[in-house]
Amino acid sequence: MTWDVDPVFFQLPLVNFPIRYYGVIFSLNFLLGLALFAWQIKRSGAPLSEALDFVWPGFWGLVVGARLGHVFFYNFDYFLKDPLWIFRVWEGGLASHGAALGLVVAIWWHSRRKKRPFWDTFDRLTFSGALGAALIRLGNFFNSEIVGKVTTSKFSLKFPRFDWNLPPDLVPFRYPTQLFEFGAGLIVFGSLIGLDFLMGREKRPQGFLAAAFLILYFTARFIIEFFKARHGPNDDLFLSKGQLLSIFPILFGVGLLVYALKKAKA
Repeated sequence: MTWDVDPVFFQLPLVNFPIRYYGVIFSLNFLLGLALFAWQIKRSGAPLSEALDFVWPGFWGLVVGARLGHVFFYNFDYFLKDPLWIFRVWEGGLASHGAALGLVVAIWWHSRRKKRPFWDTFDRLTFSGALGAALIRLGNFFNSEIVGKVTTSKFSLKFPRFDWNLPPDLVPFRYPTQLFEFGAGLIVFGSLIGLDFLMGREKRPQGFLAAAFLILYFTARFIIEFFKARHGPNDDLFLSKGQLLSIFPILFGVGLLVYALKKAKA
């Protein structure tokens, strides 16, 4: 099967500005993430304005973190040759690990302003994070990017828009790793909903859901990276950069889980 969908959803009339599926999904992602965070804030007894006040810190933390992550984790050599390239975001280049770090900074900033414990805020944003991680990969799928390795597996697709430099009859089958990560994100999201219920919702230990998210999502990401095509220079080790960057949050999540459970029993 061949995936050759035009990434442009429609053109704005008069100005002929292209609206991509990725942009539509990103916007929907942001709105759903805000709705989930508002649900958690409202359940805690705080006013809805506390969730709305996270909109701009969360947006800038996500976008700036994702851009800096792409530059420094994957294309630092290119940045050294052309430092102004960091500002040319229209040329593409966002990294999920950088986005995660940017969101952590935004959570810290928001928690200080609202005088809410950091881990409590993190817990309440895990639902948005898991669903967001899933949907953004759906956007990558429509863009025919972040593709998998060449394979003969039945679970594969041709991406002629990715392998545009090859003749049509030579376009290889690849793992649709975007869909793998989309499915993994939905599973993590569902798992967090279940864990929230099992741990007593508002009685859950602070940091428990944050730990569960870090362990579940980045473990899934680590595994799926084995099927993903390498991208960026100097990514030729046995473990990809994505896997190496996933190890720390997994280990940190395990430590946080132990801490949260011990503190709850104390």
